[in-house]
Amino acid sequence: MSPILALVLVALNLGLIFLLFAWPLGYRTIRMGRTIAASRQRLWNALWPFGAEAGWSGQRLGVEALDEPGLARLRLGWSGRDDRPIEHIVRLDDVVEHERYTLRVVDDSSLHPNFWQYYREDVELAGHDGEVRVTMTRTDRYRGAAFLVFRYFAMRREIGKLKTWAETGRYKAGGLFEHPASQFGFAALSVLVMWPVFGLNVGGFILACVLTAVVALHELGHMAAFRLMGHRKVRMIFLPLLGGIAIGGRPYDSRFEVAFVALMGAGFSAFLVPLAIAACVYSAGEGWRFAASIFATLAGIMALFNIANLVPVWKFDGGQMLRQICPGPLTLALASFVLLLSLLAVGHAAGFPGSLLVVTGAVFAILSLITAGTGVKARRDLRPLGGAERGALACALVAVFVIHATGVLWASARLSDWKEFEKRHQKRSEAVVLLQR
Repeated sequence: MSPILALVLVALNLGLIFLLFAWPLGYRTIRMGRTIAASRQRLWNALWPFGAEAGWSGQRLGVEALDEPGLARLRLGWSGRDDRPIEHIVRLDDVVEHERYTLRVVDDSSLHPNFWQYYREDVELAGHDGEVRVTMTRTDRYRGAAFLVFRYFAMRREIGKLKTWAETGRYKAGGLFEHPASQFGFAALSVLVMWPVFGLNVGGFILACVLTAVVALHELGHMAAFRLMGHRKVRMIFLPLLGGIAIGGRPYDSRFEVAFVALMGAGFSAFLVPLAIAACVYSAGEGWRFAASIFATLAGIMALFNIANLVPVWKFDGGQMLRQICPGPLTLALASFVLLLSLLAVGHAAGFPGSLLVVTGAVFAILSLITAGTGVKARRDLRPLGGAERGALACALVAVFVIHATGVLWASARLSDWKEFEKRHQKRSEAVVLLQR
């Protein structure tokens, strides 16, 4: 990969991350409408929180009027930290029966109330039976486009499913985006996006496939950790160019859970790197050069990708880990500095150019600044770590780091040996040609 292409790729990723997670968009309104062939009464009963069919989609499990006029408690179909349904205290204003209402969230049993401070939802019905125009409007203040895009597609799906349910009486959970076939398609798209970066040839295609497989294995480690922590539903979403993301079935309950899930992305692959190295050595001993090169590539990319995810940046696994196990800001800063220096030292020992390491350190610093403070605050503090848990997680982080660092250094040494072998082979071939002449 040329330095210019690498610089363009890094700049593109930084810009995309800033756009998705940090760009101050301010107030934005999403408005969407559909004409639905159903009765107005049926649609009002489905959309109004106190309607007889408000649970048509499973998103609302129940509603209870509170003593203060206009306030109600909604039980939702999503689980909280205690595996019980999340509850919202909502205020209902501007209510005209069978025509419109406005909903604001006053309190949340899972998230901090500030999360809903600027949120407003409006629902309007217009027209006559058989041609009712349903319009949904949601307004909020956004930092980064990711959540805005998510809400747009969530509303699009909701109103589309409402139309299908109201007209046919059938409701099907889920959607096309998270369908396994779609995710395989995103994985294939990821390969095609990365292929030109590595070179439009067979070797470049293999590298793109290996990198995509490494991303999948990394996210599989996060998913396994979610399941071990008691999450009933987990899923993986591929994001071409950016990688992938594993999503649990409920909010985190403890600092140990956050740290364990973050570590297991690289931790799961730490078991696979030695196996890939052993398979490479065995294949080379048997004379299977192509298989040996594939296993060597897998081991090198897997180790490099996972050790890079341990970088002490806010949204990366290393940053997540350190924020949980470090008891204070001074300890966190010191641990982050040591971890970053260790990463750069591994890069230097592996033979990466000094200029590249400096740029990498600067990129990580920029990423940390861009993504700092972009998380969603929970209503209650996570359960703290005990001394034994803190020590065990710190030792596990060191062990995972050492395994992947060893993999990077092994792959670098093998690459150097391979280049030396190619040079000797080329000189031998040139000597043979001269003798033949």
